[in-house]
Amino acid sequence: MKSYDLELKNGEVITFNKNSNKMIREKTSVFVKDGQISHVGPASSGLAEKVMDLNGLILAPGIIDSQVHFREPGLTHKEDLESGTRSALLGGVTSVFEMPNTQPPTTSVDLLNQKMKLAEKRAHTHYAFFGGVAADNFDNLHDLENLNYSPGLKMFLGASFGTLLIDDDQLLEKVMKSGKHRLTIHSEDEKRLRERKQIAIDSGNPLSHPIWRDEESALISTKKAIALAQKYNRKIHILHISSSEEMQFLKDYKNFATVETLPQYLTFSGPECYEKWGTLVQQNPPIRDKRHFEHLWKAVINGTVDVIGSDHAPHTKEEKNKPYPQSPSGFPGVQTLLPVMLNHVHQGRLPIEKLLELITEGPKRIFNVKNKGRIEVDYDADFTVIDPNKKVEITNDWIASKCGFSPFAGMTVMGWPVHVFLKGQLAMSNDQIIRPHFGEPIYFDKT
Repeated sequence: MKSYDLELKNGEVITFNKNSNKMIREKTSVFVKDGQISHVGPASSGLAEKVMDLNGLILAPGIIDSQVHFREPGLTHKEDLESGTRSALLGGVTSVFEMPNTQPPTTSVDLLNQKMKLAEKRAHTHYAFFGGVAADNFDNLHDLENLNYSPGLKMFLGASFGTLLIDDDQLLEKVMKSGKHRLTIHSEDEKRLRERKQIAIDSGNPLSHPIWRDEESALISTKKAIALAQKYNRKIHILHISSSEEMQFLKDYKNFATVETLPQYLTFSGPECYEKWGTLVQQNPPIRDKRHFEHLWKAVINGTVDVIGSDHAPHTKEEKNKPYPQSPSGFPGVQTLLPVMLNHVHQGRLPIEKLLELITEGPKRIFNVKNKGRIEVDYDADFTVIDPNKKVEITNDWIASKCGFSPFAGMTVMGWPVHVFLKGQLAMSNDQIIRPHFGEPIYFDKT
């Protein structure tokens, strides 16, 4: 009987060095037994049932996308848990955290458990669901935030619908002081957005989207959130930062706030992106101009940014093509997260180790993910295998999301996910799903 089930040998393995607190790369082997990493070290011929030679490839921890909207239940004409996780797996992602703005919103333990049931035996990746902070569910928040199979609570300070919008300062303060785990926030000031919406209506052009939802709208909200985080010693995680002003402000509050930005903010800039794609690149907060683009990259490199998520938020082409501002905000991104960012690595904007820190170690640390996000003994054997020299044109035909399009279509990238392992099993290989519906719940340390 062999000592191991699987040996992955000769790859450039990306591991987390606890002494330097950084990701490092070394050529070595990884051994798997019963779905977990059993040993990381030199190749040992004949000790594993299966051996895969990864010469010339990079063996990364399984990629975690910590912000996706898979639309189920209630909006499944746009996306569902099966199609969304299929898209994720094809893009090299092994774990996803799904957001609560479905219909109905995920505002109770029962509703979150219903989502868990919907994902069971359908999800192609590992999965977890945020609970939503609503105007009418304060009494449920303690139970929701303490579930060990949820990353925590998500709060919309602007740009949501129904009861999930928290635009009352007293309720915001009540929520902030009531819990103990990190609170995840969409940060735009709803009052200012309402006051300025006429700008968008009068223009009828998505070029005005970053003017309507300006950087001041985001900064007002973020300053308010930070003030309350300090007052109540509550950790927060601020999603999809797209403005230089917020990054400049947040770099001095890293003891309270972790920060996410997105591939689209690091790839596109206005006005060019709106002139080319119109409402297809409309999202909240908006993609902004080149000044913000350059500052966001500085924030990635200097450590202000803790995580890169996709904010995968698909709508149908018909919905996106409605006249602005009736057109909905959001577009797909989970499948393109890794390829787009690998191309930035190829172009020299950041090292591969830094990228992988932002999409594995970052989410693991922020949300206290158990047994995922690292190549380390006793962790789950979730791996993303990258060919840094594979050149591919992203096409709409490759996009598995129900929406069927991507603003990244037509982009040629260097660097591609070629294999994905879930719990030591080959789940995706060369753009084909080999082991479908193999996803399991993700667990979190809530101590």
